[in-house]
Amino acid sequence: MKRLLHIITISLLLFTVSSCSEDLNSIEKLYEKGNYEEAVSELNAYLFFHVTDLKALHIRARSYEELGEIEKSKSDYERIIDLDSEYAQAFAGLGKILFEQKKYKEAELYLLRAATLDYEDFDILYLVGRTHLMLEKYESAENFLEMAKDLNPKFAKVYYYQGMARALRGDVLGCAASFNSYVQLEPDNTVGKYNRGFALMKAGYIEWALDDFEAVLKANPNHIEALAKKGYCMAKLGDDAGCQILQLAASKGSEYARNQAEVCI
Repeated sequence: MKRLLHIITISLLLFTVSSCSEDLNSIEKLYEKGNYEEAVSELNAYLFFHVTDLKALHIRARSYEELGEIEKSKSDYERIIDLDSEYAQAFAGLGKILFEQKKYKEAELYLLRAATLDYEDFDILYLVGRTHLMLEKYESAENFLEMAKDLNPKFAKVYYYQGMARALRGDVLGCAASFNSYVQLEPDNTVGKYNRGFALMKAGYIEWALDDFEAVLKANPNHIEALAKKGYCMAKLGDDAGCQILQLAASKGSEYARNQAEVCI
């Protein structure tokens, strides 16, 4: 009889574990489908009985983040770290929130910790690179983006930000190579050339930037922001026609063009 009761107890435990796993999988599918409010509701019920389930807390943190409930998301990430100080994705989640709040120095601390715990996660390395770019740590930014690129060589934006880092370091050939790769991988070639032109302009490579803006306008003559940037580049190069183009872009609604009056003084 005791043996039978023991077998029944084990069977019930196994059934409970299996049932919980299936419940969490179904909740995760809600998250993946973008049903964040429903996922949170289900997770609240699930976590009432499984208060230390790290995966459940992680899914809820991500759901809160998608819903814009940032403080609740942060609270879940912090709870995860309290339970497991080596949970890389919780550090990464907090770092991402701080990055989006433009608190780059604070974001760096969490993201570097995440990278130390999981140095083969593309998203973590990519975000560390972008954070260091904002902190003007250009060499480090380039190195982290290179590691990210090795993990996902088809992701266009990693080349864009690496090109920025190289441009700001003064590596002309390196930034050209990165931006060329970015344009080749960007699904919309016009978007790629516009973004490359903007990055080159910001880095001071005005003539190269002008070539990109002219190529964008050739493909889409109604691209007002490309027109504004073309005018700016021409004005910076000493061409008086650039100021006329800036005025034209401003009349068509370009806020950027309206804010560039000093270049024509």
